[in-house]
Amino acid sequence: MQLTGFEGRVALVTGAAGGIGTALVKLLVAAGCQVVATDRESPAIVGERVHACALDVSDSAAVDALIDQVEAKIGPIALAASVAGVLKVGAVTDTCDADWRRVFSVNADGVFHLGRALARVMSPRRQGAIVTVSSNAAGVPRHGMAAYAASKAAATMFTRCLGLELAPLGIRCNIVAPGSTLTAMQTGMWEDAYGAERVIAGNLDTYKAGIPLRKLATPEDVAQSVMFLLSEQAGHVAMSDLYVDGGATLRG
Repeated sequence: MQLTGFEGRVALVTGAAGGIGTALVKLLVAAGCQVVATDRESPAIVGERVHACALDVSDSAAVDALIDQVEAKIGPIALAASVAGVLKVGAVTDTCDADWRRVFSVNADGVFHLGRALARVMSPRRQGAIVTVSSNAAGVPRHGMAAYAASKAAATMFTRCLGLELAPLGIRCNIVAPGSTLTAMQTGMWEDAYGAERVIAGNLDTYKAGIPLRKLATPEDVAQSVMFLLSEQAGHVAMSDLYVDGGATLRG
């Protein structure tokens, strides 16, 4: 099945310098979109239809300004994916206020800032699609990941609430919840070359299930799921939370 609804449209991606974000930008460009690719520092992604720029999603004024600039100079934003995210691991008792706020400022506040700005420009047009890349940790407790899991849970519920408000206007908001994915965020937690094997097997000591599919997700696996939710083929899908984790959380 060929996904449709991309040709000639403007798409915005945050976190475009990361594995999932980069993969998504490439897919959107291949599908015919003009893509505004953003990250804290301008992503090193080049292409005829790629507009790379720096954006700190934790800065609401910067988000509003970028949306206005894109709408004025490139065109109306029809599609958007909130992929930007940061991770801080550690026990709750070892988590300082600054670390907690930093994780929430990107993972939760950033999703709010972008969603609000997009709602303001999409609502009068009564069309658009927004996808938040959250995490399966938003729905399953994780040892040593309280800040990350809580921030992703907040982002997930915000996106569903935004979707409830925008659905009557024909604007669809959905969530993709990846599990362990082969990105720098994932490999940065590994102690040695056997990290992938341990993740796939699971860890009873930390109450973490393994992955029934016996493999990690690739950034492209997650990006393809985002593409589906942005496409016309998902035209009747709204407020959905799609888990892309190889069955790791034993839920849909």
